[in-house]
Amino acid sequence: MTITLDPPRQSRPTEAVTNQGASFLVASGQVASRTLKKFVRSPALLIAGTAQGLLFLLIFRYVFGGAVSHTGGLSYVDFLVPGFVVTGVLFQGMSAASGVADDKEGGLFDRLRSLPIRLLSIVSGRVGADTVLVAWGVVVMTAAGFAVGFRVSGTTAGALAGLGLTILFGFAFVWLFIALGLMAGSPQAAQGLSFLVFPLSFVSSAYVPVSTMPGWMQAFANNQPMTQMVNTVRLLTGGPQAQALLGHPVSYYLVPSLLWTAGLVIVFAPLAVWKLKTT
Repeated sequence: MTITLDPPRQSRPTEAVTNQGASFLVASGQVASRTLKKFVRSPALLIAGTAQGLLFLLIFRYVFGGAVSHTGGLSYVDFLVPGFVVTGVLFQGMSAASGVADDKEGGLFDRLRSLPIRLLSIVSGRVGADTVLVAWGVVVMTAAGFAVGFRVSGTTAGALAGLGLTILFGFAFVWLFIALGLMAGSPQAAQGLSFLVFPLSFVSSAYVPVSTMPGWMQAFANNQPMTQMVNTVRLLTGGPQAQALLGHPVSYYLVPSLLWTAGLVIVFAPLAVWKLKTT
């Protein structure tokens, strides 16, 4: 009897399995979804912020409005609302700083950094969610402005462009607040750091003409980002009356406002990612 032995089979080399993790868009979307769900499940967070904005609008419209008389051919409500909506992105964006600090303190970012995803996707997801919340606030405050007497004197396209620019401006400031939140040691510290940006809303052309301020203050007020964007939106919604008051066309303020928007993202986006990496 002959026994034939088959040659041993060559084992195939084990293929290396590389876990690439979720893509940038998927990871960003999941982080954004988690943040938005947090607000949906805690509606008091949205209601409180919206109610605060409405309260300030009513105060400026009906308490201080009668004392302001240097708005040229524009009624004070038509002068106020564009400025109030634009500067409102600061109040709405401040919650991003304390929210990020709370997530950091709770260990969320440590868990996310252990996953095979890009650090930028973690920060951009949070920025995307907070920009949605800023957009919600802008729309609500615009509707409230119409309710208290604001009317568009320019074109509909101009008004919509002003709305879009305001949301874009809010997006840029969200990056700033995210960076502040990551630098802060606690939600309370983040809230305190956020208030350092607060003077930008008042030392601007948002609530009163810059010409009514002291001379030494006018130089700062005329050249800071809030004034540039407020005047851009005011010209887009106020028509010829706004141009007569400001003395310049839209392009005069639009270019600096876009440069400020780009500058905020260029500076604070890398800073936020770097801070997340080194935390």
